[in-house]
Amino acid sequence: MGDSVNSPDPIAEAHRQWSSRWPEHADQMAAVTSVMRVQQLLLSRIETALKPYGLTFAAYEALRLLAFTRTGSLPMGKMGVRLMVHPASVTNVIGRLERRGLVQRRPSPDDRRVVLAEITPAGREIAEESTAALHKASFGLPDLPDEQAAGITAALRAVRVAVGEVADHP
Repeated sequence: MGDSVNSPDPIAEAHRQWSSRWPEHADQMAAVTSVMRVQQLLLSRIETALKPYGLTFAAYEALRLLAFTRTGSLPMGKMGVRLMVHPASVTNVIGRLERRGLVQRRPSPDDRRVVLAEITPAGREIAEESTAALHKASFGLPDLPDEQAAGITAALRAVRVAVGEVADHP
């Protein structure tokens, strides 16, 4: 895949090409291409850290979300909203976690039409162990100073605001 530090930066070359043809779009093209490439790199690093636990990042996020809750359970629909994914994705991930005994589904005692996902003790254990692994791996950013990580988060939040995903105020 060419992760060599000594090789030329393909995004910089694309920016150069764009600048000579469509200079008004070169920066946006480079920004989007950079985000997409970084997403690939980080997902690969995260998935490597989670592999010993048999988790994808999506499964990890679902387990961690449940572990954060006071009761250890959430309605499936609310999980989709909090994880920012389609309900079918939540159903798929929870199904895989359930088959491993890390989560169980049950009807809500308040409304039997609502299905709750509930983390099991084994799920809590895996959530804690995998979180420690991600902390050890610095979430794939071991050499990035905290201030830069915060700056990236702020810059990407500005993109999320610009495309209408979140409000302009935190």
